[in-house]
Amino acid sequence: MKALTILLFSLFSLPLMLNAQTVDEMLHKVSAAIEAGQHGQAVSYFRQAISLNIDRSEMFYWTSIDKSSDISSKLSNELALAYKKNRNYDKAFLFYKELSQKTPDNVDYLEAVAEMQVCRGQEKDALRLYENILRLDADNLAANIFLGNYYYLMAEREKKKLESDYRKISSPTKMQYARYRDGLSKLFATGYEKARSSLQKVVLRFPSTEAKKTLDKILLIEKEVNR
Repeated sequence: MKALTILLFSLFSLPLMLNAQTVDEMLHKVSAAIEAGQHGQAVSYFRQAISLNIDRSEMFYWTSIDKSSDISSKLSNELALAYKKNRNYDKAFLFYKELSQKTPDNVDYLEAVAEMQVCRGQEKDALRLYENILRLDADNLAANIFLGNYYYLMAEREKKKLESDYRKISSPTKMQYARYRDGLSKLFATGYEKARSSLQKVVLRFPSTEAKKTLDKILLIEKEVNR
């Protein structure tokens, strides 16, 4: 019975052992390719290693790769892509953040960091990142889609609160009505107008039906505010 147990354990462990050896062999090829200056080949080997064992590949990256080297960013990007594909947004965020810190003006990396923050539920930080992206690229599609929808939803929330508070007044005075109308005007200028500015850029680059619908809603709100 004991011999049978050992045999079964060996049979089940064998694929894992072979897999681990294959990963190590592939990572050894990565090191050899880097030594030979074959960075494209090194990235290809590293991608294969990730598909076999992403944790082992990440450990290799942290312990065996010079972070100041050109190849470092390429390998880091491979890990970020893999973790994003696996929906491990926390890990993907860390690698994209590292990449964006190396090249602060790289819009692609900033977009990726912002996207991961949205996936992680960190909308306020994503807002700051997308606003920074627009300072670098005013027509950036991803940033304008996020900001257009974000500003619109926030303005809608504030509008509902403003209207709810006003309806609670049973007999509003002219002054109270004037304050309500002034509040609507300010909200349109600070919220809806910003949403419209971003969404107009979206429809110029991409025929988004949803963006057009939202723009139509904003136009109706503008008419209501200005009546």
